[in-house]
Amino acid sequence: MTDYDLLLVGAGPAHLGVLRRWALIERPAGRIALVASAEHTWHVGMLPGLVGGRYSPDDCQIGLRDLCLAAKVELIVAPVAALDAATRQLTLEDGRVLQGNWLSLNVGDRVACPPREGEAMDVLAVKPVDHFITGWQAWQRDPQPLAILGGGVAGVEMALALADQVPQLALFCGEPLLAGHCAGLRMRAWGHLRMRRVQVREHCPISRIAGDCLISGETSVWSGGRLLLASGAQALPWIATSGLSCDGDGFVHTAPTLQSHSHPQVFAVGDCANLPGVRKSGLYSMRQVPVLAANLAAALRGGALRDYKARGQRPLLLASGDGGALLGWRQWSAGGQLYGRCKDYFDRAFVKRHRLER
Repeated sequence: MTDYDLLLVGAGPAHLGVLRRWALIERPAGRIALVASAEHTWHVGMLPGLVGGRYSPDDCQIGLRDLCLAAKVELIVAPVAALDAATRQLTLEDGRVLQGNWLSLNVGDRVACPPREGEAMDVLAVKPVDHFITGWQAWQRDPQPLAILGGGVAGVEMALALADQVPQLALFCGEPLLAGHCAGLRMRAWGHLRMRRVQVREHCPISRIAGDCLISGETSVWSGGRLLLASGAQALPWIATSGLSCDGDGFVHTAPTLQSHSHPQVFAVGDCANLPGVRKSGLYSMRQVPVLAANLAAALRGGALRDYKARGQRPLLLASGDGGALLGWRQWSAGGQLYGRCKDYFDRAFVKRHRLER
């Protein structure tokens, strides 16, 4: 077993921001490591543009080795198998066991799949991204009708990006399309989906997959060979068995200091955490970077911790699949190529910033 003062578990946006701060400003004292499942991470905001042919994989990837080297943090590449929150021991899939005085989790979530009966339908989830890219490249060699589960931002962006690449596309939403967003943005998205001949089914939750059919309630609503999962967030299974206090979906209950309610030596941020008033989004987890970086440094030196205070809604830029984007903010919406250029600028800037390029 190897001991560390701090283990950063997961290469999510918040941890990338913390590492960048430490690379540019002196990091706190102690033995620190980042545990990641690969030597790179993806900027998921660019994923629709990647599958739509607007970006190359290199455009969307951030290498972790150089970032960790600049931050003077050890990089450990291996998927996590288990966590014991009481002892703060992390077991990796390769058998290694790591011990941390302090832990910080920024591991995201996974996409839920409805119960399946048979293997007639090829099912692919947008997470983990490496697996999705490999699967999508295989699908591209033989285009077939496709169904997408998820009426949120990810599902809509994927539908608009892929509409011209498959013979037929259906989008299924358990709630209204883009539920929780302003009416103007919802109507603009509807218009783009209609123009791209995407069949949208609202209020149509998929209860199970039976052979090559999607079942809603007891009714077959679609038949085909391929399904893309883009909604239904679930916590990673090793979090639920860690002993951390979690909500009903397995996400870590956290205090305003970003610490676990049940185990204060464990921090949790981003999509794996449940903090009242904070949406599960990479955009929102980036807002937690200043407080997380300050609190990790304070924890290592025994100082006082700060509270994170959620701020108001951020403007949303939703890729429309044609190089443009839709803008939604409060009750206001807009769309067009100008917003697409803005989204492209912000996305490329995020990748460049965490590559520490000038």
